[in-house]
Amino acid sequence: MALRKENKNNLKNKYTLYMEVGLIVTLGILIVAFRADWSNRSDFEIVLPEQEQIAMEEIQQTEQIEEPPPPPKPPVPVEVPNDEILEDDILDLDASLDLDAPAAALPPPPLPEKEEEEEPEIFMIVEQYPEMIGGIAALYGEIRFPEIARKAGVEGRVFLKFVVDEQGNVQNPEVTRGIGAGCDEEAIRAISKMKFIPGKQRGKAVKVSMQTAIAFKLR
Repeated sequence: MALRKENKNNLKNKYTLYMEVGLIVTLGILIVAFRADWSNRSDFEIVLPEQEQIAMEEIQQTEQIEEPPPPPKPPVPVEVPNDEILEDDILDLDASLDLDAPAAALPPPPLPEKEEEEEPEIFMIVEQYPEMIGGIAALYGEIRFPEIARKAGVEGRVFLKFVVDEQGNVQNPEVTRGIGAGCDEEAIRAISKMKFIPGKQRGKAVKVSMQTAIAFKLR
């Protein structure tokens, strides 16, 4: 029994040594195997199966041209029979004309439009000018000197324009140049009171445009 235990102890001690020797031998075999020249051996050849070559052809895309649709077929003419008889209830030819009947009353004719009366022309130059009845003395006899102008010492001339109509009356008196202080209003009032002999053109009384001046003076 003691001998067996000694043998086991010896094997355990030498196990490491045997492993190292085995690894060295194996490494040496691998080095020799990799360095050996295997190209000269003709008895070993690997034959690969021949592969079928497939040629790839490029497919060109063709442009599709759309053709227009065919024109529609013309309609087939249908013959209409000419011997078609119209029914009696379609046409009503029972119409009569009574010549003795009175004629229908016509609408009255439109009334003539009234022509607008044209305003008489106002003349600037006439054959016979209007004349103031009573003269210039009658005009100055109508004037009343304004109190405001008297106190303010206002003097001067007021220029007027007006129209003498066909009856000799004064129309539309206006002040073209005044002096104020109530004198302008007094001049218009005084000329409106005057009466004229109408002016005439070709023997007919007409409207005439006139001008005058009224002087205001303090005595």
